[in-house]
Amino acid sequence: MNRIVTLDEFIIKRQKDFPFASGELTGLLRDIGVAAKIVNREVNKAGLLNILGVADAHNATGDEVQKLDLYANDKLIDCLSNSGECCGIASEENEDFIPIPPVGNKQSKYVVVFDPLDGSSNINVNVSVGTIFGIYRRKSEASGPCQLEDFLQKGAEMVAAGYVLYGTSTLLVYTTGRGVNGFTLDPTIGEFCLSHKDIRIPARGNYYSVNQGYYLKFDVEMRRFIDHCSDLNLRLRYIGSMVSDIHRILFQGGIFLYPNTRKYPFGKLRLVYECNPLSFIVEQAGGHAITCELDRVLDVPVSDLHQRATIAIGSPDMVEEMKSFVQRYRI
Repeated sequence: MNRIVTLDEFIIKRQKDFPFASGELTGLLRDIGVAAKIVNREVNKAGLLNILGVADAHNATGDEVQKLDLYANDKLIDCLSNSGECCGIASEENEDFIPIPPVGNKQSKYVVVFDPLDGSSNINVNVSVGTIFGIYRRKSEASGPCQLEDFLQKGAEMVAAGYVLYGTSTLLVYTTGRGVNGFTLDPTIGEFCLSHKDIRIPARGNYYSVNQGYYLKFDVEMRRFIDHCSDLNLRLRYIGSMVSDIHRILFQGGIFLYPNTRKYPFGKLRLVYECNPLSFIVEQAGGHAITCELDRVLDVPVSDLHQRATIAIGSPDMVEEMKSFVQRYRI
């Protein structure tokens, strides 16, 4: 019988993989693991606690905010503030970044970006939701507070990224640029345990994921590619929670698409909080992630905390196939 390896143990053993191994990033990942456990607990009993439903608020990009969004956001901020391992956070739910005061004599070297509860419109109907996070090494001087430039880095400069999926089981999947590993929460001991080692995405899959209700609002090249997927009898699966859709594709192969529409000519998904972290994970698992303008997502310049982007992400052969359709049919 294989010995159980906990998330904390795995992170500590892998500390030597980190380019600046001195313990801060190790501690930061552990803080995120603790926050994930707290959020998971509340997600599982949200109906009992009266924190389901819509809060009387909108987030920085105008979306209706769910009550559980606010709870998850607050708990992540709390957990990331207590240890002093990061100097600032930026969340999809906040207009601006939040500097974190130093703890003791620590000079924190990292900033964290996150979507506290991706797919939160699904909360009330008990569909899987998730947390997405990305970690960057700060650009500003460690002796002072963090600056906007610390957060406006390309995805390629990320040092770690991950997601937590709150579903039939709760999984934390993360990478530090040395492959992708997954951990399942064992509720009997309250620990994330290594369950999926060195995850590799299949070169192709039988699934495509897109909100096909917007089909007529997509550009012609995207409609042609979707027709192609249908002609191949690929299975359409779209949950409406990017974490859930990407998680399935990571293990079973396929392609996830969120193109521009007439309403969102530059795309709808957030580059900083959704596209970059998930692209980093998928690339580390052997997949591809490009915009519908055919640029590598991780190379897209970031000019705004709430910048939107298009994306095609998943199995490498299928993303390349989508790219060929764009090149062939783009007017």
